[in-house]
Amino acid sequence: MSNRKHIWNCAKPKDLFTNYSMMTMKNTLKHIALSLTITSVLVSCTPEEITALRGKVKYETLSVTTKISGRIAQLFVIEGQQVQQGDTLAIIDVPEVDAKLAQVAGAIEAAKAQLLMAHNGATNEQITQIEGKLDAAKAQLNYAKESFSRVQNMFQDSLVSSQKMDEVRMKLQMATAQVKAIKAKKQDVLNGTRTEIIAQANGMLARAKGVEQEVLVATGEQYIIAPADMSIETITLRKGELATPGYTLFNGYELSSVYFRFTVNEAKVYNYKVGQELTIENPYTKKKFKCKIIAIKQLARYADITSTSPLYKLSEAVYELKIIPLEKVSTGDFYLNATALIQ
Repeated sequence: MSNRKHIWNCAKPKDLFTNYSMMTMKNTLKHIALSLTITSVLVSCTPEEITALRGKVKYETLSVTTKISGRIAQLFVIEGQQVQQGDTLAIIDVPEVDAKLAQVAGAIEAAKAQLLMAHNGATNEQITQIEGKLDAAKAQLNYAKESFSRVQNMFQDSLVSSQKMDEVRMKLQMATAQVKAIKAKKQDVLNGTRTEIIAQANGMLARAKGVEQEVLVATGEQYIIAPADMSIETITLRKGELATPGYTLFNGYELSSVYFRFTVNEAKVYNYKVGQELTIENPYTKKKFKCKIIAIKQLARYADITSTSPLYKLSEAVYELKIIPLEKVSTGDFYLNATALIQ
């Protein structure tokens, strides 16, 4: 068996210590760098301090609804578009309106004819017919009188019964009554139409015209008009969809109704008064506007979480300042829910 020498590549103790020190220093530097990075991230993530001088820009909301039922025939606006008062936003198709207009036109013509007939009274032909009926009634009356006279003589001679005499007497009375009725009708025709009939005809005509006006109003309601200068935020229906009466078709904000909402706690609310003038600044454009406090009201507890400046104790009441500008605010000076500052 041969003797072989094994050579081991082992480091000296001094080299081992040097290597360990260098590794330790590198790890320490890595930890320091990581700590600085985390610290800088935490600092950068710290939210900007919220103060009681910070508020929000608000606009009054508008809802444009329909008054009649129909399908959307055409839309003239898109979401985000700004429109002026009186602009047409949409058209509703209502086929029933045309049919209703035709019915109303017929009713008006009939009422006019009725009124004209009431004013003109009876025609010559109608008077001639009444006179003919009167002559026939008089002839029947004369015949009834002659029959009554003959039967009466026969009754006195006991040639006819009492029942026969009563029948002849009744026919005479009926003929007399018929002549009186026709004479009264003739006199009524000759005197002209009664005022009550004329009033009735006038009422029928006014009613027909009222229905016509109602249909014309419904025709105007086919056009959805902007009630004020506004920004269209949402459109709830599209072309071809059915709109029902009272359905909200457009939602938006009135451009001229900008105001500012600031929330303060009870400890600071006494620093402000209704009617007090303030200066509001747009922190991004640096524009300033003179404004006035028009209302100070307490917020309900459920609304506290929406406050623009939630720096208060849980036991404190929270109040809202409503501030309006005293000068004209142009479109673009403030956007909805943007930040505003009290100077």
